Amino acid sequence: MNKPDELVKRALSRRMFVAGMGSTAGAAALFAATGCGSSGGPTTTAPMPPPSTTVTDADILNFALNLEYLEAEFYLRATTGQGLSSTDAGSGAGSVSGGTTAVPFKTPAIQQYANEIAADELAHVRFLRSALGSAAVSRPSIDLMTSFSNAATAAGIANGSTFSPFADEDSFLLGAFIFEDVGVTAYHGAASLLSSKTYLAAAAGIYATEAYHAGTIRTLITQLGDPYLSIANQIEALRSAASLAGGSTAAETTLAANAIVAADSNSIAFDRTTNQVLHIVYLDASMNSVNQGGFFPTGLNGTITTTSAAS
Repeated sequence: MNKPDELVKRALSRRMFVAGMGSTAGAAALFAATGCGSSGGPTTTAPMPPPSTTVTDADILNFALNLEYLEAEFYLRATTGQGLSSTDAGSGAGSVSGGTTAVPFKTPAIQQYANEIAADELAHVRFLRSALGSAAVSRPSIDLMTSFSNAATAAGIANGSTFSPFADEDSFLLGAFIFEDVGVTAYHGAASLLSSKTYLAAAAGIYATEAYHAGTIRTLITQLGDPYLSIANQIEALRSAASLAGGSTAAETTLAANAIVAADSNSIAFDRTTNQVLHIVYLDASMNSVNQGGFFPTGLNGTITTTSAAS
């Protein structure tokens, strides 16, 4: 079984939900009803002050680092059954639930893609931690178990039963689909907030890598066809419902064999605000402010941690 450092070395040397929901409104209702806490209960929904409108480059990079921790943990555990080392997770890092056994891949090409993406996400974590230095936040608590089941139930996929993206390679692709599109839109949205040209160039580079990942995952799912293609579009409807709770942009398009790229009519990739991204990773489509839930049961670390409802 490959260790994380081995994955990085190999990659560097190689260099590589609407059917069944009825409507986005229906997705939002199901999403809110399932709750987002790691125990399956509702998250904090008491009104809270909106995040500060003034953010620094370090705030944005730490926001990105939280998301990279999530992706790195998901892919490393899918490919090795082990997560980030204590050095990569930072001092006093939160715990991670789920993904204690690697995915039993059957297709060598898909396993190779997974290995490379795992290496890339680990490299992103290390790069951002290095760029931030002592200002880097540690890994927050991450839920890769209950969160997936709650999301699958909300999307009408699991019907209350357990869904694990680590069960088989097809389920793994659906799990990866949840994260990759969010990563692309998050980096696109954050680009305009960065003042340093150096950081902007680095963010653009990571954005491009995440887009390669998303394109690969989206292509593999279209090749699987139904029921996985329909399930992916149910996931898209669910993401759209959460995204709309944080703003007016849905940033989703129906995935199809002849429509793999997620972009607007000018073929420009969608972007999301930090508020929209938080609503998605907290698995919350309500109109309330929340500061934890879903994949981050105790919230993100750093300054950008609390959502505000759409005005």
